[in-house]
Amino acid sequence: MSQPSPATPPTLPLNPAHVVQQFSRRGDLSDAQFLYGEVARRMLGRLQYIRLQPTALLDAGCGAADNLPLLRERYPDAAYHGLDINEAVLAHARQRHASGGVTQWLGKLVGLGHNTPRFIRADLADTGLPPESLDLVWSNLAMHWHPAPHAVLAEWRRVLKVGGLAMFSCLGPATLRELRQALDDAGLRTATPAFVDMHDFGDLLVENGFSDPVMDQETLTLTYRSPERLLEDVRALGGNPASDRRRGLVGRSWLNRLHAALEAQRNTDGVIALTIEVSYGHAWRAAARRSAAGETHLSISAIGGRRAGS
Repeated sequence: MSQPSPATPPTLPLNPAHVVQQFSRRGDLSDAQFLYGEVARRMLGRLQYIRLQPTALLDAGCGAADNLPLLRERYPDAAYHGLDINEAVLAHARQRHASGGVTQWLGKLVGLGHNTPRFIRADLADTGLPPESLDLVWSNLAMHWHPAPHAVLAEWRRVLKVGGLAMFSCLGPATLRELRQALDDAGLRTATPAFVDMHDFGDLLVENGFSDPVMDQETLTLTYRSPERLLEDVRALGGNPASDRRRGLVGRSWLNRLHAALEAQRNTDGVIALTIEVSYGHAWRAAARRSAAGETHLSISAIGGRRAGS
C-alpha cells in the first residue's frame, strides 16, 4: 500500500495584491538600495567560490534590475532574464537597461551591452519559462514577499537545468524585532510580515529537488537618530503586506504612540536599533526528485544521457 504524499507546506500570511501595491508606491526602489545593494554584493562574494559559467540566468524578483550590472560584470556572456510581478518597477528596469538608458550606454562602452536583457512580468512560482532552460537562478531579497516559498523553489527546479544553481537571499525571523516589540509595548494591534527560518529553507530545498544545500545567515543592526527615519526605511524595504495588518491609514495618535515606544528603546549611545536578519542559500538542481514513498521523478535530460529537447 502506497504512503500518502507529504503535506503541502503552509503558506505565509501575505497578501500578494498588497505586495504589488506596496512596491508600486516605491518608484525605482532606490531608497532601499542601502540594504538591497549591500546584500547583493555579499551574495556576489559567495558566488566567486562557485565554479559556474551560465549561458542563461534568471534574476527572480529583479525589481528595477539594480543587480543586472553586477551579474553582467561577472557573467558578461549570459543571457539575462529579469522577472518581477510588479509592472511599475519593471518599467523602471526597462527604461534603464532595455531602452537605451544611461546604464545600457555605459555597458556598451565596456563591452557588456551586446546582450539585451529580457524583462518578464510573472509570479515567482509561475514564470512561464521553458523547463530546464536556465543555468542560474539569482534572487536577492525577494522570496520572503511570496506567500508560498515552497512553490517558488519547485518552479526554480523546473526551469533550471540539471546541475544548475539556485542562489538567493531573504529576510529571516529576527528582522524588525524591535519594531514588533514597540508595537506590543504601545498596545498597537497589527500583524507584521512573517519570515521563514534559515533551517526550514534548507529542508524546503531538499524536498523540492535540490541537492547539497548551503544555508547561512547574518544579523545586521541598523541604527537611527529618530523613529521617523527608522519607519521611513521600513517602508522603503517593502512596508507591511501582511494579510491581517491593520486596515486604513493610521492617525496621529497611533503614530505618536509608536514613536514613543521606539524612543523608549534608545540605547546608551542615544540611537534606536533595528535588526535585519539575512539568510543566504544556494543549492544545485538535482537530476531526480522523490515526491512520495517509492516514487521518483527523473529529469528528461538525466535519462540515458539525453539533453532536454534532443
